[in-house]
Amino acid sequence: MDVNEFRKRGKEMVDFIADYYENVDKVPPMSTVQPDYLYSLIPQEAPEEPESFEDIQRDIKTKIMPGMTHWQSSNFFGWFPCNSSFPAMLGDMASSMFNIVGFNWICSPAATELETVVMDWLGKLIGLDSKFMAIKEDG
Repeated sequence: MDVNEFRKRGKEMVDFIADYYENVDKVPPMSTVQPDYLYSLIPQEAPEEPESFEDIQRDIKTKIMPGMTHWQSSNFFGWFPCNSSFPAMLGDMASSMFNIVGFNWICSPAATELETVVMDWLGKLIGLDSKFMAIKEDG
C-alpha cells in the first residue's frame, strides 16, 4: 500500500467507522453466534497473498461483525459504560502514525515527557499528594 492508497483507504475507513456509529443502535448489542463460529468462515492457514481492501471490508461486515458485542450501543447495558469517543479515535490515529516504542526517554523524548505531564495532571485531578508527582519543584 502506497501513501495514495493509504489516504484513500483511510478516508473509507473513517466513513465505515462513522456509518457504524450512526447505525450501532439498530443492531442487537449482543452477538448470537455460537463458540467456534468463525473457524468455519475463515481459512485455517494464513494467506500467501494479501487480500484486497474490499475483501477485508466485506469479511469485517459478514464474518466479524456478527460475533461482536457492540459496547458503544445505547442498547448495551453491560459491565462498563461506553469507553470510546471520536476524539479518542483521532488520538489513536495520531499515535499510530508515530508508532512509538517507548522503552525509555531516548527512544522518544516527546512521548516520555508527554506521558509524564499527563500522568501528573491525572494525579492532581484525583487529589494525589505532590510526593507522587513526577515533576517537582526541586527537580
